[in-house]
Amino acid sequence: MATKFSPLGDPRRLNVATVRARIRIADGQESLLPIVVPALDEVRAFVNRLHAAGIAWQGEAFGWQAEYIPETSSRPLGSRLSFTPAEFWIGETGVWFWSMTWEHGNAAPAVEYLDDSGLVRS
Repeated sequence: MATKFSPLGDPRRLNVATVRARIRIADGQESLLPIVVPALDEVRAFVNRLHAAGIAWQGEAFGWQAEYIPETSSRPLGSRLSFTPAEFWIGETGVWFWSMTWEHGNAAPAVEYLDDSGLVRS
């Protein structure tokens, strides 16, 4: 019997925080909305399971759209890289977005990027 890959594990045990985000809507208006942001340590653990399996994945994780693309040997157009690095992203640009890219190869630590510019600081 085939085993279904479940990168999240038990979703009832996730560590998240509810924060306010400034969302831009029509006509330059803004609204403050509560959103759930996962603990980055848990997202890293999730991504590391995906990365170790080397399986492309796209779906919802921690309440956000997310995608993992494994490394390929093809050279990216217009790049000096000799391979296309593995990458993961989660979230929505301008609200809350986090990514990891293995720019130096699968065995090297990933480069992380966080855009939390849409979150309202108390």
